[in-house]
Amino acid sequence: MKRQRLPNTDLEVSAVCLGSMTFGTPVGEKDAITLTRWAIENGVNFVDTANIYEGYNRTIGSPGGTAETILGKALIGQRQRVVLASKVGMQVGPNREDGGLGREHILREIDRSLARLRCDYLDLYYMHKPDPETPLAESIQAFDDLVQAGKIRYWGVSNYSAGQLGALLQACGENGWCRPVACQPAYSLLKPEVEEDLLPLCHHERIAVVPYQVLQGGLLTGKYHRGDVPPPGSRKEEKPDWVWELTGELFDQLEGLEAQAKVQNRTLTQHAIQGVLVHPAVVSVVVGVKRIEQLQALIEIVA
Repeated sequence: MKRQRLPNTDLEVSAVCLGSMTFGTPVGEKDAITLTRWAIENGVNFVDTANIYEGYNRTIGSPGGTAETILGKALIGQRQRVVLASKVGMQVGPNREDGGLGREHILREIDRSLARLRCDYLDLYYMHKPDPETPLAESIQAFDDLVQAGKIRYWGVSNYSAGQLGALLQACGENGWCRPVACQPAYSLLKPEVEEDLLPLCHHERIAVVPYQVLQGGLLTGKYHRGDVPPPGSRKEEKPDWVWELTGELFDQLEGLEAQAKVQNRTLTQHAIQGVLVHPAVVSVVVGVKRIEQLQALIEIVA
């Protein structure tokens, strides 16, 4: 599979990044391990997780850790073959110190993540979302210290606006802290807002964009049709609150995109993936799948 270097790093990553948000439920441990190892053997060298991921069982404040634990088992003997990314900042307990980007929380959670993942370092560690309750300098200094300590090689941000990323970059420049090398926004043909300012900023600053939700929870796979009930096994059928409401306006958008795809002799899925990867700032796309055949089809799109 095609690989591309993250700017300002020595990391080369596959165009497809294996996401693990559904590991645990609906993708059980055995199947998740099999899927991860198949991905590695078939060219995927980029794996994404987060300390909160526990599949459909996730609730606000629940402890997380499920996906990292599964990946720790899947990567036994494979760690050097992958670029491994995780995240911190979401709530993983009932108390204030169980979330956010305060120094104490970051330092606690990196050790927990490394233990679950059975490794000594992460290649990439994301601030999972902005934390307005913590001084920006405190958060960046903690991440910089993790780099110096060898617990992470590089760091990035997820769910940051252009303005928030700009403020962070300014603080890094003023204090000599290592800069983020990656940005992970929600981005799809149905959610293109980041094209206005965030993606141009990342391109100008040479920050790799690694978007998630590129298939918008399965809406851009062609499986949903006006007037039909969601198909069995689809995310809308299994976890409806994780998928947009199937409105007439949404189907207007989907049918318009399907028409565009047909003109270019593409399936809707191909159109959705290639339409995101074409942006010069985008290096890889995070995809979540339940079965090997789904991942194989996505790999073929970017091969």
